Amino acid sequence: MSLLAKAYAADGGAAAASVTGGIEQIAIVGIFLLFFYFFIFRPQSKRAKEQKNLMNSLGKGDEVLTTGGLVGKIAKISADSDYVVLALNDNNNITIKKDFITAVLPKGTIQSL
Repeated sequence: MSLLAKAYAADGGAAAASVTGGIEQIAIVGIFLLFFYFFIFRPQSKRAKEQKNLMNSLGKGDEVLTTGGLVGKIAKISADSDYVVLALNDNNNITIKKDFITAVLPKGTIQSL
């Protein structure tokens, strides 16, 4: 007689209760997966989609905010590269990756600062 069969014979009616315990465990895992999808995966995919749309809509002359807190105007943008040149003022230009741009600001924001 196998070990599993001996355990089943020894606990008698408890085996039927363990079947419902298995269904409860599957339900808990299912609830956890739904929670994970709606509160973690779905919002993250929305943010990624919005960021991709922002990167595609960038154009020369747009005033932008970077993740580092820099505010500048796009002086040069190349279609084949992931880098843009930001003009912080008349004398300073920096080159950054497009990914570090977090928002496009309304026109005239730089002058109002």
